[in-house]
Amino acid sequence: MKIVIIGAGIGGLLTALSLHDAGLTDIEVYERSAEIRGLGVGINLLPHAVRELTELGVVDDIAALGVEPSALAYFNRHGQSIWEEPRGLAAGYAWPQLSVHRGRLQLTLRDLVERRVGDVIRTGHRVVSVEDRADGSTAHFETARGPVSVDADVVIAADGIHSAVRAERYPDEGAPPWSGLTLWRGVATAEPFLDGRTMVMVGDGEQKFVAYPLGPVGPDGRMPINFIAEQRGAGSGEVDWNHPIDPQPIVDLFREWSFDWLDIPALIASADEILEYPMVDRDALPRWTFGRTTLVGDAAHAMYPNGSNGGSQATLDARTLAFHLATAASPEAGLRAYEADRRPATAALLEQTRQAGPEKVMVLAAERAPEGFAHIHDVIGPDELEEVAAAYKRAAGFHPASLNDRASLSVVR
Repeated sequence: MKIVIIGAGIGGLLTALSLHDAGLTDIEVYERSAEIRGLGVGINLLPHAVRELTELGVVDDIAALGVEPSALAYFNRHGQSIWEEPRGLAAGYAWPQLSVHRGRLQLTLRDLVERRVGDVIRTGHRVVSVEDRADGSTAHFETARGPVSVDADVVIAADGIHSAVRAERYPDEGAPPWSGLTLWRGVATAEPFLDGRTMVMVGDGEQKFVAYPLGPVGPDGRMPINFIAEQRGAGSGEVDWNHPIDPQPIVDLFREWSFDWLDIPALIASADEILEYPMVDRDALPRWTFGRTTLVGDAAHAMYPNGSNGGSQATLDARTLAFHLATAASPEAGLRAYEADRRPATAALLEQTRQAGPEKVMVLAAERAPEGFAHIHDVIGPDELEEVAAAYKRAAGFHPASLNDRASLSVVR
């Protein structure tokens, strides 16, 4: 079975590795960029994704890139603690959570593909269309040397939120809808906060700050810290994932957010570069698969970063798709089984992220006690706090009991 993957981002590269591991070795990956540069800032890989990376045999390469967060803590805009929960192994999972730099992750996955799968990545190929045939699909590309067409038994579109393959199937969909929120993301080198391994979310539905370590403490007592500053009503909603901006206006937005455990304006000001991202997503689709062509990752289900789940869901897509293509009676049956597993699950999760996901506790605290509180349980009871967190884990597929007991997606050969 010849398989063409469009897009060499995290989803596309993990799909290549997963297919190869499942015994499907006739793979080619086509990327529109002239080179894979490893852009971006920090992302989190949650335990359900780390399980798949472990079973794929690549977790050691990826764990070496970052750190394992010990806890996730929520605070209001006054720096008061709302809720804290352990993460990864400390929360009863059989696998950790990993915080890594997206660019370094992409480059590591590229190297793993080259090492395991071979010389299969073709850069400088911009997909123009995918033509479905009775016995496969043909991907048509533009290159510097002219048009190129490639026949395959299966075409997998991992070409991101601006997927050309998705747009061809849904030509009236338009641009990704903007939530009205703008994010500014950066990495700074600073002294550790709290225990040096905690991920924090501060604020509410109108303004928020997220920070977590991306590496160990260095000889100078400092560590790389990824941060996301967020504000409603700022920015334009135009999607440019790598647009650098002047940090000073962002520092000014968070001028009052300096606490004894973290000086947020100082952290923002110390970043080497700040990139502006509008918070956009895509509506859930009624169908991902057309003939022998299907969608994975952001091409299928781009969602808000509430809950830190984008990269993790792409990982689950890759492994699920590889499992079904390798075990089904035909490519069509494999694609149907993949979509039946993943499309309803991601649609439900997308709806959760639009409702703020686990960050709902910050919204509730702000609505019920905008000026702060003496104790959070005067505002939100412990059972309600627990249920917000548990509901998101169930929707995202990483509630500890269900994840630890779930059958493996590895193909036994």
